[in-house]
Amino acid sequence: MAEKLKIALALLLVVAGIAGFYLLGTEALAWRVLAVLAGVAAALVVVSFTATGGRFWVFAREAWREAQKVVWPSRKETMQTTGVVFGFVVVMAVFLWIADKGLEWVLYDLILGWKRL
Repeated sequence: MAEKLKIALALLLVVAGIAGFYLLGTEALAWRVLAVLAGVAAALVVVSFTATGGRFWVFAREAWREAQKVVWPSRKETMQTTGVVFGFVVVMAVFLWIADKGLEWVLYDLILGWKRL
């Protein structure tokens, strides 16, 4: 029950930030955006004290650690892979063009007998 109250409070804080944006309609845009950001930040703080928020932060830390383990390809590997992809696209384009023209010839010229002028 306490977790639901904290989540409801967080939602109210976000709504308060949005309401602050509209209530400060005559102020500079920076102050209005700051009101929204303050509401969202306060909501994040409240949510972080819930069990769901705690699980999210554990997940986020583990995801960050996994992202650090990624081995990115070198420039040479990237260029080679890009070349292979472009080459494959060209080959497929030619193959599909030949297949299209072949089917067009079979359908229109042989089957239907619609000879082109």
